[in-house]
Amino acid sequence: MDAQEFRKDFMENVRAEAAATGEGSCASFVSSFSEYLQGAEVLLDFTASYFEGTGKRNRKLRVDGYAFDEFDKTMTLVIADFDSSDSENVITRTQATQLQERLVYFVDQSLNSSLHREIEMSRACSDLVDLLREKRTITRKYQLLIFTTSSMSSVIKTLDITEIDGVPAECQIWDIERLFKVCGSDVGRSIIEIDFEEYTAKGIPCIEASDTTTDDFKSYLCIIPGVLLANIYDRYGSSLLEGNVRSFLSTKVAVNKKIRTTILQCPERFFAYNNGIAATAMSIKTEVTSHGIFLVGATDFQIINGGQTTASLSSARHKDKADLSSIFVQMKLTVIERSLADEATELMQNISRSSNSQNKVSDADFFSTHPFHVRMEQFSQRLYARATSGSQFDTKWFYERARGQYLQKQMRLTPSEKKKFLLQNPKSQLITKTDLAKVRNSWKCLPHIVSRGAQTNFAAFAEATDKEWAETDNGLVFNERYWQESVALMLLFRYTEKMVSLQPWYTQSYRANIVTYTIALIHKLIAAQYIGMDLDLASMWVRQSVPPPVALALTSLSELVYNKLTDQSRKVENVTQWCKREECWRSVSTIYFDLPSEINICLIDKKEKKTAEREAKSDQRMMSGVEMQTKVCTEITPDQWNVVMKFAMSRRMITPDESTALRIACQIPLKIPTPAQSKKLLEVLERVQEEGFKL
Repeated sequence: MDAQEFRKDFMENVRAEAAATGEGSCASFVSSFSEYLQGAEVLLDFTASYFEGTGKRNRKLRVDGYAFDEFDKTMTLVIADFDSSDSENVITRTQATQLQERLVYFVDQSLNSSLHREIEMSRACSDLVDLLREKRTITRKYQLLIFTTSSMSSVIKTLDITEIDGVPAECQIWDIERLFKVCGSDVGRSIIEIDFEEYTAKGIPCIEASDTTTDDFKSYLCIIPGVLLANIYDRYGSSLLEGNVRSFLSTKVAVNKKIRTTILQCPERFFAYNNGIAATAMSIKTEVTSHGIFLVGATDFQIINGGQTTASLSSARHKDKADLSSIFVQMKLTVIERSLADEATELMQNISRSSNSQNKVSDADFFSTHPFHVRMEQFSQRLYARATSGSQFDTKWFYERARGQYLQKQMRLTPSEKKKFLLQNPKSQLITKTDLAKVRNSWKCLPHIVSRGAQTNFAAFAEATDKEWAETDNGLVFNERYWQESVALMLLFRYTEKMVSLQPWYTQSYRANIVTYTIALIHKLIAAQYIGMDLDLASMWVRQSVPPPVALALTSLSELVYNKLTDQSRKVENVTQWCKREECWRSVSTIYFDLPSEINICLIDKKEKKTAEREAKSDQRMMSGVEMQTKVCTEITPDQWNVVMKFAMSRRMITPDESTALRIACQIPLKIPTPAQSKKLLEVLERVQEEGFKL
């Protein structure tokens, strides 16, 4: 797939989505674009919020959506430049400047006029105006994004903007070709390249830890000035922080009080008191001088430990007017040599997991490589869904375990191979990690958590799932049935999204909130009105559709939910913020509605469901056993098992049962360990490796 093919597919998907939802092509364009950028971690979140009008001196105002990063206090505002034709246009500097000015004027009018009183309360843009005013004193950067269907002119290098309302600002143009380059890259995200000589004359002094060099990486020890660290953080924001660490820290206290105290009271002792930061890069540039080696550039620079140190330095300078000139920070920089993205990502996360000590980041925070995801991916690749709508092909629901997988799968396919892939894995059946977290937490009756945004919701889902995995014998509860029911919930969710968009009462606002609250409410009502029963999600998986009685109930409930969420008596004026509160869910839970009697045929007795779940766990136990046997027998040789046994016995690390299993493993293939013995063998292997054993 090249950029032209990507553009064609992208625009076709925009038109199809617009036709399905009735929201308009421009709104679908913005929605699709933002989804890609969230996957590439350019945006951590996004809320559609269209407004177009005229302000003072007939200045045109326009905005299409926004995101606010609570970690680095960046306010991102989006404006669309959409042309539904297939003509190859080029966006000029003049056009880009006009679009930029409309966003700037919108912010100005929001902050310095009566616009907040003039916009109708039921519109999402009313919440945006309120948010701009609420965050005015803490916003540290405005990031303006122009999404365009045109190609960017080669003469446009930067757009002239330095600040908005006295706050630093920048504007970026994103055309579809740029989107393709980021999402189609091996790492599937925007790459940060830093020229350290922009910030300090010689760069950063460093030494190579030569004895640590391996085939995988090289390590360097550096001394980075606090001013420089704050400067690059101010420029790049939280995108400087490795994704999983950022997700973790964004749900915690961003600025550490003890670090702040050191900065303000004894900055000269910062180097001695602080643990420093750990970072990774895919490549670096160094220069050898008479004063030693200096780091002058880094590609794909990511801070994997020390996010709070970095944010605290920037915050203290910004908020407390602290002088950072006497502060220096030690930095361990690991330059990853591997070229394969999957291996590089896994190595980065392993380094990150091991180096985090100030703020313990659990396995749940490194969730893309968690065995839960691996298992879901395996199910998605193995299980076929029944053909529907007259199609002659059974299909799969593609689970994107790592960002950009779906697109990258198509990159090297021929046209005929790509056609076959898309027939088997249609775009409408793509499920991302955040999608799964969204539908599962909605069904758990946590719509207020879902409403807090994709990253926060995913962090909550990851933590709960990681805990449940550990408590249920290697995650037996996460079996084929769990995957099939998850797909059924996706069907339920996507039906509700499209249905809400077509309702006469829908005002193009709060759809995401309406949908998650409606899904949660119908589950709560089923539990209350049909004791001992639950929705038969397994049946929905088989039929690959939402049953008419359920669809009818969802339609009626969605309007009641909308009215409740926007009720004038709500305790928080800003609807978007109100939806994030558990109190809002308690309010919606009071909605009285009699489910139609026909819904009874769509339910399953919980006892019957429990029986099916036990069978699914049993099947998963057997499947997991086979997987462990395969690993024990094919990935590790008998001679290697013999070395493991000698190492473990010399340190008295094994039980009699484990000793028996090891003796059998040393005789593969004459003898084959049972699934239970295979599990013990892998546990022994992990234990000896923790003691320094290398296979």
